[in-house]
Amino acid sequence: MTASIASGGTDIGRRVSEQRTRLSLSRAEVAERAGLAPEYLGYLETSPDCAPTRATLIRLAAALHTSVGALSGAGLSVPPGQRRAAVSPVLTSLTASECRALIAPGGVGRVLFAEPGRGPVAIPVNYRMDADDVVFRTGGGTSVADSLSQGSVSFDVDHLDEDLAEGWSVLLTGTASVITEPRELDRVRSLGIEPWAGGDRQAYVRLRVRQVTGRAIRGTG
Repeated sequence: MTASIASGGTDIGRRVSEQRTRLSLSRAEVAERAGLAPEYLGYLETSPDCAPTRATLIRLAAALHTSVGALSGAGLSVPPGQRRAAVSPVLTSLTASECRALIAPGGVGRVLFAEPGRGPVAIPVNYRMDADDVVFRTGGGTSVADSLSQGSVSFDVDHLDEDLAEGWSVLLTGTASVITEPRELDRVRSLGIEPWAGGDRQAYVRLRVRQVTGRAIRGTG
């Protein structure tokens, strides 16, 4: 008997559909790549109770250039870093150019600053790079915007590969300020920063980086 992958509330269909859309592929194109009938792929994408076999997920993951875990949502409710470390992990320092290459695509990072009356805090934000600067959005009058003039601000971006027990972390430090000059605002708005948190986040912040450090962990066995 062929084993099925229980959906477990992980909305497999939505993940398949969203990954297909990211790649600008039609349902027919993905179905052909995965060796599936387009009608069956349509069912997978729209049914809340779909339970595809592992073989089907493997073919879909290959067709969509992703992993079975990413499509099934495996481990999303578990904090990262719960798996065992690699047998022979190697910790290396990254050069500034390697760090910048890793964070260049943008995504989600954490802005670290001192909040008056509380001390150091870290808040996740969506960001983009503008040359060597980090740019992100926040709400005007928030603790982030109000605390930027208190001194140095740091920004952390990291990535973990749970399957390989590998990862990297980049830390940038510099000074940050809310962007107010109209021409500069037009420039950073074109970066397409879309905060996952939604809401009214019209304040754009620029972190002018003066120090970049990073580390990477890889397994050798």
